Amino acid sequence: MNRSPLDHGRLRARLAAGEPTVGTFVGMASPVASEVCAASGADWLLLDLEHGAGGEEQARTTVPVAASYGVPTVVRVESVARIRIGRVLDLGVAGVMLPRLDTAAEVRDALRHLRYPPAGDRGVATYNRACRFGLDSAALDREGEILGVVQIESASALAEVETIAALDGVDVLFVGPRDLSHDLGVPGDFTAPVYREALERVRKAAAAHGKACGLLVPDGAAAAAKRADGWTFIAIGSDSTLLAAALSAALGEARPQPRDHQETQS
Repeated sequence: MNRSPLDHGRLRARLAAGEPTVGTFVGMASPVASEVCAASGADWLLLDLEHGAGGEEQARTTVPVAASYGVPTVVRVESVARIRIGRVLDLGVAGVMLPRLDTAAEVRDALRHLRYPPAGDRGVATYNRACRFGLDSAALDREGEILGVVQIESASALAEVETIAALDGVDVLFVGPRDLSHDLGVPGDFTAPVYREALERVRKAAAAHGKACGLLVPDGAAAAAKRADGWTFIAIGSDSTLLAAALSAALGEARPQPRDHQETQS
């Protein structure tokens, strides 16, 4: 195979084999921030176009920058419109995260955008990174390499999670903790029984259909705990939250505490 920044289905294969992976969201619209995350050893980067600071053009730089460290890029699209999904696929991403889908029927429709006709309705072109700019037209026959990540972030999606997990093309069920907890009526309360039961239902649905399950967590300790529970597509924070937390902690250590300040004045 010729040299390429494309993942060629390796991440999808790892998850299908049950291998745990850990990555992070990137949303600072900075190629350097993405490179730092890739250089740090993440298994994958999740470029966030739904809540991140940048647009689709970020995939153009993030994919090759992360790939230079052997790290694939998955993109959370801003919407599940066909053109939005097609644009990032042409830029060579390893997978697509589909947000804000509430029913199996909506998921089924969105999955069609990941595939070329006749199986789907993805626009066909070869003069892009996904086809090595016309040098690899055989890529049109390898659409099964794309990782399909479906978010479970509403009570409606939770009610159909078993049906969603059974769909061909769904590789990962990913819980958005904030969205799901809000929709379940327990905003931000991740210890609430209704939320914990929802997590377990998602995990079991994924396991029953041979799919991976994913979740966003704040730190490494939380990631280790979820990995022990069987979660295999775990995101630790984001480039911005990790930077903010690290600098805030460092500044807290560097500055005198109120008591220390009082002692120096006495």
